[in-house]
Amino acid sequence: MLTDKAIRALKPSEKPYKAWDSLGLYLLVQPNGSRLWRFKYRFAGKENHAAFGAYPEIGLAEARERRDETRRMRSNGIDPAAHRKATKVARATAAENSLEIVAREWFQKMSPGWVDKHRVKIIQRLERDVFPWLGSRPVAELTAPEVLAVLRRIEERGAIETAHRALGDLSAICRYAVATGRALSDPCRDLRGALAPKVVRHFAAVTDPKAIPDLLRAMDGYQGGLVVRSALRLAPLLFVRPGELRSARWADIDLEAGEWRFTASKTGQAHIVPLATQAVAILRELHPLTGHHDLVFPGARSPRRPMSENTVNVALRTLGIERETTSGHGFRAMARTVLEEHLRFPAHIIEAQLAHAVRDANGRAYNRTTHIEERRVMMQKWADYLEALREPNVLPFDKRHLPEVNPSRA
Repeated sequence: MLTDKAIRALKPSEKPYKAWDSLGLYLLVQPNGSRLWRFKYRFAGKENHAAFGAYPEIGLAEARERRDETRRMRSNGIDPAAHRKATKVARATAAENSLEIVAREWFQKMSPGWVDKHRVKIIQRLERDVFPWLGSRPVAELTAPEVLAVLRRIEERGAIETAHRALGDLSAICRYAVATGRALSDPCRDLRGALAPKVVRHFAAVTDPKAIPDLLRAMDGYQGGLVVRSALRLAPLLFVRPGELRSARWADIDLEAGEWRFTASKTGQAHIVPLATQAVAILRELHPLTGHHDLVFPGARSPRRPMSENTVNVALRTLGIERETTSGHGFRAMARTVLEEHLRFPAHIIEAQLAHAVRDANGRAYNRTTHIEERRVMMQKWADYLEALREPNVLPFDKRHLPEVNPSRA
């Protein structure tokens, strides 16, 4: 039998030779000095040799344990060679069907229909919060407690919304794995109610017509630069998403036709904003200043980048209009409420202008030209309505409903 001392004393020769231990276990000593563990056995009347690795990475005690395990398989009627081959195939299959591999395949299949911002957020969330802990796990072996442990880690840093979104991503990936034959079920479905509830935050908005006049007059008092002033004046007129307004490009705007065409940031659908005469006048005033740039509202530091996402909100704050009163996004809620409840425009016309993912009776998404003439009329009436509200005594004032404006900061 071999000992560690005897093994260390083995010297290479010109040809490979065997140094025997016991029960078929031996070391194959190579001319280059490497010492490889081998086990000689017979199964179904045929001689075979199993490889257990190299010494000293595999020590004498571990080599004997592997030999004994192989002998037990043979005694139980299991072909050790076939078992090793099946194990190797299983490991390769598990690696090919790991969560990360399946997730990236799912992402490549689904992401072409997503807007860039949504696509980037999803892959970053997976790479930052999921793959480091679950990426190498076979998707078929994922369990609900494993997934929950990863989500708890996100929760612990206070990112409750992110945890819920990660759960949605993982559930979609697991359902894709089921559909493609690489998993039997979605473990995420058992996690309903396991996460802390999301905190629903509504954007502050002025929706009472009695409060709108003072808000508009306060905004008219903005004394900053023309770029920000123009954005501030257009925000309630157009009621697009703040990111869409600040990223507006002159190439997408036709002042003669009174139209602004772009891709809605949230739905990824082509969208048209009819421009009322008041909006066209504001843009014509701004054009000499920024019209030679690509962006309508370039940033102060670089004309190639849009103004900051908080620019409009900061301008509102400087006027003494608190965040609890309204925000850049709040003009959408203001228009949505007043147009339907007070100006009596149909909800589906308003929803189409808000670039929401509205659908017709057959479930088809409306295209950008849907109800365009009705929307053109609505946008002009809305602009006229806001202009009229700026005039004193158009509506009775009730101070309880007016936004607080600090004259010292106006």
